[in-house]
Amino acid sequence: MNSTQCKMARAALGWGVRELAARANVSTQTVVRFERGEQLKSQTVGNLQSVMENAGIEFIPENGGGVGVRLKKTPTG
Repeated sequence: MNSTQCKMARAALGWGVRELAARANVSTQTVVRFERGEQLKSQTVGNLQSVMENAGIEFIPENGGGVGVRLKKTPTG
């Protein structure tokens, strides 16, 4: 996950910086620094990513069209 994907995922979930920070148990400044492009510990980035994946985000790797995010399909029925 990169900083742009983090912002996109938050927008898709309707979360602000504070909500992501609270759910990931990090400071709001940690989220702000990451989204500004600063390096964080890989464990912290992984934690942010896991929280958003558990909330229904799927991170799309580089596939020739750029990285991205999408909401996971929910089971129907």
